[in-house]
Amino acid sequence: MVPKYVFFTKGVGRHKEQLGSFEMALRDAGIEKFNLVTVSSIFPPNCKIISREKGLQYLQAGEIVFCVMYELRSCEPNRLMAASVGLAVPSDASQYGYLSEHKSFGETEEKAGEYSEDLAASMLATTLGLEFNSDAAWDEREQLYKASGKIIKTTNVTQSAIGHKDGLWTTVLAAAIFVPADATVPAINGETAKP
Repeated sequence: MVPKYVFFTKGVGRHKEQLGSFEMALRDAGIEKFNLVTVSSIFPPNCKIISREKGLQYLQAGEIVFCVMYELRSCEPNRLMAASVGLAVPSDASQYGYLSEHKSFGETEEKAGEYSEDLAASMLATTLGLEFNSDAAWDEREQLYKASGKIIKTTNVTQSAIGHKDGLWTTVLAAAIFVPADATVPAINGETAKP
């Protein structure tokens, strides 16, 4: 069971209850109706990235859905928080890539996103045998990775938020949602479609 498609999503939720804020973040991300199973961070070989809108068409309410997801919750007023999933894809589509998760307090969305992207790229680089200075800035390493010709793409999806001023629970989440290879859009006029 190797997924052939993936889409990225993110959300933020606020509620007086911690679980309620998580539910609201799932709703904001459009994934509240699935039974989510988190998995580790391998981006499958030959996996294609599709849009959130297209990906959601292939999943049905109650379905068990595998994902790489990270979330962070707080009820501290005005606290900056972020959750991020980074991606690094090898140039050889038959090889696997990496997804990474990162969450933090006090980091901007941009900084948290760069960190998760860097983390995924660094994991892939070590697998591919690329040598690099781990103390170098992300921009410098990103150019090195791409110049090698072995890493074709890096990206991230990141959600940040500031804790509610009145202390409501705030949840941020970011996720890569896997769509099964045999997924089809529910029949409309007797016809189904694949991603």
